[in-house]
Amino acid sequence: MKPGARYIKALLAVLVLIAADQLTKHLAVVYLKGKSSVYLIKDALCFRYLENNGSAFSLMQGKQSFLILFTIAVLAVLVWLYLKVPDTRRMRPLRVVLVMICAGAAGNFIDRVSQGYVVDFIYFELINFPVFNVADIFVTVGAALLVVLILFYYKDSDFDFLSRRQQKADR
Repeated sequence: MKPGARYIKALLAVLVLIAADQLTKHLAVVYLKGKSSVYLIKDALCFRYLENNGSAFSLMQGKQSFLILFTIAVLAVLVWLYLKVPDTRRMRPLRVVLVMICAGAAGNFIDRVSQGYVVDFIYFELINFPVFNVADIFVTVGAALLVVLILFYYKDSDFDFLSRRQQKADR
C-alpha cells in the first residue's frame, strides 16, 4: 500500500474512533446529566454522568493547561512514531495500537479544550472502579496491547527503524 493511502486510512480510523467517543459523550450529556445512574447490571455496571477536571482516575484535578500541553506532546510523538513504523504486515498490530491510543487521547483532548473537563459516564460499581469513557477505553486497551506486543510479539530488532544507526545504514 502506498504510504499516502496508509496515512489516509489511519486518519480516517482515528476520526471514526473520535466520532464514536464524542457521540457517546454527547448521549451521556443528553440522557445522564443531572439524572440518577442508569444500571445495565444492578449494583455492578451503570452509566453515571461525571465531569472530570483531571486525568485518568481523576488525578491532576484542575491542571487543564498542563494536561492540554501534555496531550499535544503525546499526540506529536504518536504521529511521529506512526510515520516511522515500516509498512509491513508484521508491524500492522503496532500501527493499529497507535491509532487507538491517538484516537483516545484526541477524544479527551477535544473535551478538555472545548469544555474544560472530560465527560465520563461508565462506572463499574461492583469494584468501585473510577468512572471512565470510550476514549479512556481506547487508550487503556491500546496501551495494554502495546505492552503485550512489545513483551510477546516483537523482537528488539523489530524496532531498529527507531535507531539512528539503522537509518544511516539504510541510506
